[in-house]
Amino acid sequence: MSSKKKNRLRIVPLGGVGEIGKNMTVFEYGDDIMILDCGSMFPSESMLGIDLVIPDISYLLLNKDRIRAIVITHGHEDHIGALPYVLKDVNVPVYGTRLTLALIENKLEEHGMKADLRRVNAGETIKFGCFKVELIKTTHSIAGALALAIHTPAGVVVHTGDFKIDFTPIDTEMVNLPKFAELGEKGVLCLMSDSTNVERPGYTMSERSVGEAFERFFKKATGRIIVATFASNIHRIQQVVDTALRFGRKVCFQGRSMINVASMALELGDLNVDESMLIEIEEIPYTLPEQVVVITTGSQGEPMSGLVRMATSGHRIEIEPEDMVIISATPIPGNEKLVSNVVNQLYRKGATVIYESLADVHVSGHACLEELKIILSLTKPKYFIPVHGEYRHLCRHCELAVSMGVARENAFVLDPGDVLEISEDEAQRCASVAAGAVMVDGLGIGDVGNIVLRDRRILSQDGIFVVVMAMHKDGTLSGLPDIISRGFVYVRESEDLIEDAKSVICDTIYDMETAQSDWNAIKNTVRAALRDYLYNRTKRNPMILPIIVEV
Repeated sequence: MSSKKKNRLRIVPLGGVGEIGKNMTVFEYGDDIMILDCGSMFPSESMLGIDLVIPDISYLLLNKDRIRAIVITHGHEDHIGALPYVLKDVNVPVYGTRLTLALIENKLEEHGMKADLRRVNAGETIKFGCFKVELIKTTHSIAGALALAIHTPAGVVVHTGDFKIDFTPIDTEMVNLPKFAELGEKGVLCLMSDSTNVERPGYTMSERSVGEAFERFFKKATGRIIVATFASNIHRIQQVVDTALRFGRKVCFQGRSMINVASMALELGDLNVDESMLIEIEEIPYTLPEQVVVITTGSQGEPMSGLVRMATSGHRIEIEPEDMVIISATPIPGNEKLVSNVVNQLYRKGATVIYESLADVHVSGHACLEELKIILSLTKPKYFIPVHGEYRHLCRHCELAVSMGVARENAFVLDPGDVLEISEDEAQRCASVAAGAVMVDGLGIGDVGNIVLRDRRILSQDGIFVVVMAMHKDGTLSGLPDIISRGFVYVRESEDLIEDAKSVICDTIYDMETAQSDWNAIKNTVRAALRDYLYNRTKRNPMILPIIVEV
C-alpha cells in the first residue's frame, strides 16, 4: 500500500442514506475501524410478515478484528435497533450517554445478552485506535443526543447525528454551537449532516411549544385525557406530566415500552414525577375522569400498542365519549394508514381526537433549512456528505451545501455500501462493499429473501391450491386427486371448478408417457396445466402445490 493510500480515510455507510432508518456508518483508517450507530428500520408494506430490517454487516464480519468500538449518537430504534444482532458477531465496546445505554441494556436483556457498554457524556473525548472522538451536545427528540467530531490522521469529520437547534430545550442544555464554530475555525475535512427536514424552510419549533399546546387542550378537557407519544421522547412525557400536575391530574403509564422506558427514566433522574401523581390502571375506575391522564404507546397505530387496543375494545381502558385523545407524533413514512385507522376508530367511540394535522401537539426533532445552514456556515467543511434522509433529501442537502460554498465536486450523495476515500488533497469513490437489507422474521435473521417474500405476496393475493395425488410407482393414479384450496376459492361454492380441475390433472397425467416415475416431471407438468386452466377460468394465479403420495 502506498503512503498516499495510507493517508486516506474510508467512509462507508451501511445504512441510513437514501432511506429513513437502519443508520450505520463505518469509518476506516489503516488497521482501525469505528462504527457510528447500529440501527434498524420498519419493514415496508411489501415485506409481508417481516418484523424488522437491519443492515447487512458482511463487510464488518470480514474485518471484525480491526473494529475498535461502536459509538451511538442517541437511543432511537433507527440508531440502536440492530445492536442485539450485530453484537452477537462483533464483540466490541459500545459507547453512549446515560439514557442511550439504559435503552440498549434493556434491549439486550430482552435478547438474553450482555455487552461491554461504556457510559460517556457530552464534552468528553474518547480514544480508540487512531481515532479521537469529541462528543458534542445537541438537541433532539430524546435526551442524551450527541454529535461527533471524529479526529483522524486524515483530518476531522463532523457528524451531526439527528439534531435540531432548540434555543429553549426542556432540559435547558442547548446544542453546543460554539464547539461547531471552534471546529470550523481549526478546519473540518468533512461534514456529515442530518437531511430529514431539508425540504422544510425556516426553523424547527421548540419542544416547549408542544407544552403550550398541551396547556390549551388540558384546559378544555372535561373527562379523561389520553396522550399517545413515542416512549423514548422523555422530554415530551415530562411536559405531559408537568401539565397534568398544573391541572391536578394523576398520571398512568400504559403500553409495555412506555412503562419500561418511563421506569428507567425515573430511576436515572431523566424524568421527574412526584410519586403521589402516579396511579395504576386498577385505580382509574375509582378516580374522577377529570383527574386522569393516561400516557400510552400507539402514536404510530401499531396493532398491539396501548392506544390501538383501547380504540378497539381490547384494553382494560376503553375509550368513552368524554375522553380527549392527543396523538403527539407524526406518522413515520409507511404508517400513515395505521394512524388514520386508529383516529377513525377513536372518532367512532365518540372521543375528541387531537392530532398533529389539527394542532401543534408535535414538533420534529430534526433541523429545518435555516438550522442546516447554521451548521454548514459554522463548520465550513471541505467535503460534504448528507445522511439520514431519502434520496431526494440527500440531493437537496447537497445543493444547499454547494450554495453555502462547498465545491460541487466535493459534495457526495452516497448509497449503502458506497466507499468514499478522502484526504486533505482529494476524495474519490471506490468499489462498493456488500450492503443492503437483512430481514428479521421471528428468530430467523436473513433467512427470508426475495423468493420467500414473492411466495408470501402470491399467497396474500391469490391464495394456494394444493393437489394431493396418490400414485403407483409406474406413474399412474390410484384414484382421483384431492384438492385443498385456501385463499383462492371457497371449495363448497366452487364444486364445478374443483371437479374440472381434477379432470385436468387426470388428463394431464394420462397424456404423459406411460411408466413415468419421475415425480418432479409429473409435478411440473401438472402445475403448468393447472396454472393455465385456473387462470383461464378465474384470471387468478394462486400458488399451486402438487404433492405425490406413493402407494
